[in-house]
Amino acid sequence: MNRMRIGIIGSGVVGQTLGAKLANIGHQVVLGTRSPEDLGTKRGMQKTSLGEWLAQAGANARVATFADAAQHGEIVINATGGMVSLDALSAAGDRNLEGKILIDAGNPLDFSKGMPPVLSVCNDDSLGEQIQRAFPRARVVKALNTVTAPLMVNPAAVAGGEHHLFICGDDASAKAQVTGWLGEWFGWRHVIDVGPIDAARGTEMVLPLWIRLMSGLGTPMFNFRIVQ
Repeated sequence: MNRMRIGIIGSGVVGQTLGAKLANIGHQVVLGTRSPEDLGTKRGMQKTSLGEWLAQAGANARVATFADAAQHGEIVINATGGMVSLDALSAAGDRNLEGKILIDAGNPLDFSKGMPPVLSVCNDDSLGEQIQRAFPRARVVKALNTVTAPLMVNPAAVAGGEHHLFICGDDASAKAQVTGWLGEWFGWRHVIDVGPIDAARGTEMVLPLWIRLMSGLGTPMFNFRIVQ
């Protein structure tokens, strides 16, 4: 496996889960956060501090600013909540994202009125498109946003991995590379390219259904399987 430098923007459950897995398999990971000096505060749904995360992730991981993470990464992953993604990526810096594949795992979920959340953008726009417009020199690939964080890094945990992940983006070469990495890093065997970045409207609008299914099933450990 080719060892890579990976920058992750966001230190919540998604960023921590992806970062720990990637560091554990040998990649050099920098987890970007607004307050890299704060290693003690519990974060995310798992209530894990960055100090605890560093212990889990091991010697291949460190915590830094958004800009440091983006500059470090040959590949950058947006693991922030969709309501703050543009601000976080702006702090990461357009020059630090230029020419790089930016995997967008965010969803534009607005929790301001409680549960269930609503989409802050939908139908005729998407977070993925907003990110690509804001950072036109980045190669944005929407991926991983339709599954829960533990399943992102371990698809075999549901149905032995016999289910599907969706990606989209305007750069065909970037999508092909991301598809390969998803298999190499995490074991995803079934990745469906659903088209250009405007297809993120559809993959993001899966989330209201996903949230209702999670409530009805009593677990986030499920996914969609496409059959013909």
